[in-house]
Amino acid sequence: MSKIAEAGEREGRKVKVKDAFKEDAGRGIIRVDPDIVSLQGWKTGDVIEIWHTQTLEKTAALLYPGRSEDQNLGVIRMDASLRRNLGASIDDVVSIRKIDAALAERVVFAGLDEAVILRNSQQLASKLENRIITKNDILSFYAYGRRVDLIVVSFSPKADAVRIHLKSQIILSEKSHKEIVQIEKSRVTYEDIGGLEVEIQKIREMIELPIKHPELFTRIGIDPPKGVLLHGPPGTGKTLLARAVAYETDANFITISGPEIMSKFYGQSEENLRKVFEDAKENAPSIIFIDELDSIAPKRGEVTGEVERRVVAQLLSLMDGLEGRGEVIVIGATNRVNDIDSALRRPGRFDREIEIGVPNSDGRLEILLIHTRGIPLNKDVDLREIANKTHGFVGADVESLAKEAAMLAIREILPKLNLDEPIPQEILNDIQICSKNLHDALTNIEPSALREVLITRPTETWEDIGGLGEAIIQLKEVVEWPMKYPELYSFLNSKPPNGILLYGIPGTGKTLIAKALAHESELNFISVKGPEFLSKWVGESEKAVRETFRKARSASPCIVFFDEIDAIAGMRGRGSGSQVTEQVVSQLLTEMDGLEGLEGVILLAATNRPDMLDPALLRAGRFGRHIEISPPDEKAREIIFNIHLKNKPLAKDLSIQDMVKRL
Repeated sequence: MSKIAEAGEREGRKVKVKDAFKEDAGRGIIRVDPDIVSLQGWKTGDVIEIWHTQTLEKTAALLYPGRSEDQNLGVIRMDASLRRNLGASIDDVVSIRKIDAALAERVVFAGLDEAVILRNSQQLASKLENRIITKNDILSFYAYGRRVDLIVVSFSPKADAVRIHLKSQIILSEKSHKEIVQIEKSRVTYEDIGGLEVEIQKIREMIELPIKHPELFTRIGIDPPKGVLLHGPPGTGKTLLARAVAYETDANFITISGPEIMSKFYGQSEENLRKVFEDAKENAPSIIFIDELDSIAPKRGEVTGEVERRVVAQLLSLMDGLEGRGEVIVIGATNRVNDIDSALRRPGRFDREIEIGVPNSDGRLEILLIHTRGIPLNKDVDLREIANKTHGFVGADVESLAKEAAMLAIREILPKLNLDEPIPQEILNDIQICSKNLHDALTNIEPSALREVLITRPTETWEDIGGLGEAIIQLKEVVEWPMKYPELYSFLNSKPPNGILLYGIPGTGKTLIAKALAHESELNFISVKGPEFLSKWVGESEKAVRETFRKARSASPCIVFFDEIDAIAGMRGRGSGSQVTEQVVSQLLTEMDGLEGLEGVILLAATNRPDMLDPALLRAGRFGRHIEISPPDEKAREIIFNIHLKNKPLAKDLSIQDMVKRL
């Protein structure tokens, strides 16, 4: 090795810190730009020492293969535990080099009594096998679905770093460590949030940059952003995201829960707000997080109480008054963004509004990986399949799914247990969550976005329908194909129809075929009976239409089924129809091909009076595909008889063919 190469090896290679992939959190590993690994001649399993060029803190970790997406970027990926040991944040520069690690003979850890659930030395050695540790490292790992935090008190032999192996003697100190107590209070990292990479990046730009590098904004000659408003459906991770920002930045973090500010004494509510902002200013840089912002800052023109108006006015003056806020950033969170006073939603107060929406399939997979860390999964579990089936699920729903599956797995072993005695270790080791547990849990949980809407989970299948083969094929082409083969439609630059009208005489199976479609396609299914939209109150009918479409968009991909659509979408301008019906039709038309669009929402309608429908509904782009459900012919009637007489005791002289011919 040349002298230059040797010097480079001693000084280390500089790389930029990035957050770990979700599946790597708690494993104590790093992934480095593949180009750097190749250039240095390193290989998977090497021990890499990392030190921060500013804090001069050191730690070490095991090298795992880098991903192609990091190629030529000069980055190192590590989880929050390793970053904390270094005193590093995302985008900091650290140095890395290869070192040798001795095999650990004896390691002493300290931790919280309630946090440590593995007390057996052999169990801990097995769980931490191949972990690289240095003095005073804080280790995080997952056991039985929980995160465990331990601090390295000492180890032997003396070395810069040691590797834990199965024969290492692990000693757990009875004294809990104050550092562990502090990190246990609020420990949410960016690795604990799935499906929100873009949103995290936006928030980091708004919050971390002004705190860490204010000189950037001084040089450009602008004031840094002072407020971020997070909005979206409940359970998508707004509060979790704010907690992660608090943990990942070194700023003073103050939380305000909307209702806690209110007081029955005159002027006390405003005083409470002022105290929070004064405290934040004294301990700057600070982040103030206001949860449920709509509860303390409603629209002043719509509230009847004087207190609410004064609180809103006080909040406005604190956020953008004559006196500057200093280095105080405000994060607001709400699931009712349109109920917030408009004066708050302008630049200078909340500079940026970030929607935390319902995650897509990839986002749900990331969330599943997070919530199944440390959970023993059977080999038959395919998390990608589960992610594809959980349409419309938000992060809280996915977490609930994992918990429900775990409860089902526990229920299976209950008959083997004597609850009056300690559970044997071998039974605990045998507990696993299998694919059946997850699928059974899936039937018990419905998406949060659809809980206020009538959701049916039909059990009918294509086999329950007789004589409608042509209609079934057409429905599969329109509904199933775009979901299964989206790349084909993208290649052809073709958009599948959003609206399908099933029509035919009563009793031919229009509603039945819609139920079977919902079951077979595994999409969310909202069933709407026509007359349910109609209300005696002015504007309520149109509001019901808007709300149904809003729910469908948030739970997409989704099927909205309008049964008896002629009841609400009759022909306008005939004189006999009511004004309410005409307004509902107008609202339907606007929602179906308005400016917002219906991405991932399929509209299915059934009627036995297509001649009564408004012509504007029947054009291409709305209900553009018309499928007639015609009466069954002789062969179809025989199939229907066989379906309905299946598993019924039949007399020997009964002839299905004779009955078919008679009908």
